[in-house]
Amino acid sequence: MSATDWTTVPARPDRPEATTLLEEYFAEMIRRYHARPVRPGEVAAAMAEDPSDDLAAPTGILLLAYRDARPAGCAGLRYRPGWAELTRVYVRPAHRGHGGGAALLAAVAQRARAAGADRIRLDTRSDLVEARALYARHGYREIPAYNDGPYAQHWFEKVLS
Repeated sequence: MSATDWTTVPARPDRPEATTLLEEYFAEMIRRYHARPVRPGEVAAAMAEDPSDDLAAPTGILLLAYRDARPAGCAGLRYRPGWAELTRVYVRPAHRGHGGGAALLAAVAQRARAAGADRIRLDTRSDLVEARALYARHGYREIPAYNDGPYAQHWFEKVLS
C-alpha cells in the first residue's frame, strides 16, 4: 500500500469520527507516556487540558485519513503567522505500515502551503520513536525548542518549497 491508497478530508474536531480518533490518539499518548493502561477519566481530562477546538477554521484544520472508506487516522494544523504547527498525528494500529503517516504529512503540507505557511513545526516526545523517524523520513529536521510544552522533548521543522 502507498500514500495514494489513502484519502484525507477536513473535519470539525467535534464530528463523531473525529472525536473518536482524537480519543484514541490521547489514549495512546497516555498509555505510552505512563507505560500502563489508561485509567477512567484520563482521556477526557487530557482532552480538556489540551483541547482540539482550534483545529478548525480560521485557526487551524483537522484532517481525517480514510483507508478502504474507513476512518484510519488524523492530523491537525494550527495556523501561526507565516507557519503552521503540526499536532495530533495518529494512525490506528491496524492501518500502520500502509502509508497513512506519509499520506497525512503530504496532506498537511499541502494545506499549510495553501494557508500561506512557509514551514511546519512540531514538538514530540522521546518515547515516540516511530513518529520521530516518520518526520525525519519526510524532511523534518530537529530544531531548537520553539515552545515550552510540558511533554515536548524534541522539536522539528520542515521548510515548505
